[in-house]
Amino acid sequence: MITTDIGIIGAGPTGMFAVFEAGLLKMHCHLIDSLPQAGGQLSEIYPQKPIYDIPGYPTVNAQELVDKLSEQIAPFHPGYTLGERVETLEKLDDGTWVIGTNEGTLINCKVVVIAGGLGCFEPRKPEVDRLAEFEGKGVMYAVRNPEAFRGRNIVIAGGGDSALDWAIFLANVANKVTLVHRGDTFRGAPDAAEKVAELARTGAIDLILKARVVALDGTGHLEQVTIIGHDNKKVELPADNFIPLFGLSPKLGPIADWGLDIEMSAITVNTRDYSTNVAGIYAIGDINTYPGKLKLILCGFHEAALMAQSAFKHVYPDQRLTFKYTTVYGITELA
Repeated sequence: MITTDIGIIGAGPTGMFAVFEAGLLKMHCHLIDSLPQAGGQLSEIYPQKPIYDIPGYPTVNAQELVDKLSEQIAPFHPGYTLGERVETLEKLDDGTWVIGTNEGTLINCKVVVIAGGLGCFEPRKPEVDRLAEFEGKGVMYAVRNPEAFRGRNIVIAGGGDSALDWAIFLANVANKVTLVHRGDTFRGAPDAAEKVAELARTGAIDLILKARVVALDGTGHLEQVTIIGHDNKKVELPADNFIPLFGLSPKLGPIADWGLDIEMSAITVNTRDYSTNVAGIYAIGDINTYPGKLKLILCGFHEAALMAQSAFKHVYPDQRLTFKYTTVYGITELA
């Protein structure tokens, strides 16, 4: 039995930053994640994806951000259970919780923080003829190593942040980048949309709007994609890689059976402290929902900070928190 103050389900960026905020308040954390390494989607799906909305960083690669977060929380010595899936949650008579994994690991904690991102997730796959046939043979649902696309002909499909960001980034790597979008407006950040439009105007990428990829072709490996426009005209383009980026399908898994209020595959929370309807359980990051919710990493950081202040009352119910003064990591007095 592992004993800690806060059990954090999910070792993505929000869960990692929660360790820092809790550490400032003298609380110890243990992170649990089904992935074999910390970092969540940033490390597993797009470690080289550039991120533009982290304060103080004009741009930072996803894995670099994870590395910086690891460095930031190291002084607080968090525990890790990685490569194991959380399956059970039980409340004991003394008010503490026991988190159980599929490997039989048990973590006893006073507070549970669910920072599981999108929960168990899988890429949303478009209806494209022969898509499955070319998975791993030209079809990829994430960009893990941009250098693998150097000098190649790339077709990206999608209209959100990931599609825009990778079209911009790979324009300087690939031989040719074609971005195909079903609409004529983008769901991503306006700044990224403007950059894509400018790259299209200068011929750095090809931008095809009101169109969709409908078929793939090749012998042993992807060689060609077929695109159909709003006028039903078909265009065939040479392609070494097809990258459909339509987001992820969330699956809460066993979390859905823990008595939490769920809305559209997300956990509803009180924005005062990001607590759930079950006392002692909090939800932060992409896995929660509330009016005005934005699924941004920096919003998850904000939620982690407020959560930690509230969680302190569960960990130290007989003490009050006062701040004498602060340094880099904060000096906290417990009165």
